[in-house]
Amino acid sequence: MLKVTKFGGSSMADAGQYRKIRDIIQADRGRRVVVVSAAGKRDKNDHKITDLLYLCHAHTQYGVDCDRIFEMITSRYLGIRDELDLKLDLESEFAELKKRLDAKAISADELVSRGEYFSAKLMAAFLGFQFVDAIEWIKFKFDGTVDQDATYSALKKTLKGKGVVIPGFYGLMPDGNIRTFTRGGSDITGALAAAALDADVYENWTDVSGILMADPRIVDNPMVIPEVTYDELRELSYSGAQVLHEGTIFPVREKNIPLNIRNTNAPEDPGTMIRERFSGDTDPERFITGITGKKDFTILHLSKRGMSNEVGVLRKILTVLERHGVSVDYAPNGIDCVSVVMPSAAIAPCLYTVLGEIQQEVKPDTLDVHDEIAVVAAVGRKMAFRPGISGKIFAALGQADINIRMINQGPDELNIIFGVDNRDFATAIRVLYNSFVK
Repeated sequence: MLKVTKFGGSSMADAGQYRKIRDIIQADRGRRVVVVSAAGKRDKNDHKITDLLYLCHAHTQYGVDCDRIFEMITSRYLGIRDELDLKLDLESEFAELKKRLDAKAISADELVSRGEYFSAKLMAAFLGFQFVDAIEWIKFKFDGTVDQDATYSALKKTLKGKGVVIPGFYGLMPDGNIRTFTRGGSDITGALAAAALDADVYENWTDVSGILMADPRIVDNPMVIPEVTYDELRELSYSGAQVLHEGTIFPVREKNIPLNIRNTNAPEDPGTMIRERFSGDTDPERFITGITGKKDFTILHLSKRGMSNEVGVLRKILTVLERHGVSVDYAPNGIDCVSVVMPSAAIAPCLYTVLGEIQQEVKPDTLDVHDEIAVVAAVGRKMAFRPGISGKIFAALGQADINIRMINQGPDELNIIFGVDNRDFATAIRVLYNSFVK
């Protein structure tokens, strides 16, 4: 069995975390491919190495001295090296890096990628594994997307059969320059490695024991989701859950590779297993997988007599919004009315222009704006087979004196989405969790 393991920033924060990772790798011989992030925070007052590297580049561009910040970066990695008693000459590499930084001869992407680079160098030496630089196999196209065929082929040719450590977060452009993914992109590196090697499992190790059923900042000690499908995960992520980098899912899903979210600090916990589908049911009584949501939406509500018989009304509304670069999240509708729901930040700069153009092109009887709306989603693959779910949701919210401003359900019946006032957001999450989970 081959397992690709990815360790996030909190797992790479200090020498103690490196030792935990070594124990995890040595506990399973299938864990032969390791992907690592840059060092994260050691405590709440600490700094992520990636943030410090971005700060160094910004300082240099504006002619501001960044010596102190750069020293914080070097001392972190040298401290890990010395505590683990590793014989690596990092000083010369840091000196060359600083020289290029001072001369403004290094791009932001390349500079920031060094966090993962040095993490991987240290981890490879500590585990006795081969170091494989991401630029040797992750190949970007000129448009910034990953060339999957070239990437997969390159990794297979690079591996020599022994254990390897790979830095996450970056790859190589066709012009020879380093390019990074967006923040959290080490998850994508791990997924690409798993897909390239047709791994049996992709393990994503972090500082929580799996995906939680609700935001722990809202619900006290929410339960871990033991099993979730890729479709459910997509719904949860889109609706607001902070789970994985969006690009992580696609490479492993294409190859039908299970994804296991695990906790570096509690390796005995099974975490959350993500698959295309599950044959069994670990908890037949629990039919909601997760509850999530986001605040600060705006609803445009339009009504017009006879609209159901008028062709192209919704198209005209969406065309106006498209013209102004506004993406619509939901569009619940009735016979002679329709609502479009979008992030307030997107519509605010052009709201009155949009309203004027809709008035001109659609000529509605009414056109109302409702802002400070939160969207809450109950997600679960088993909801489709249980009658009365919507009724129970609305009854629970009604008993809590929460007014529902919008209702929407996807055609695949994986979710029930509703809008409430921003002020009722946290209460709505807690009410649903207490009604369906506890």
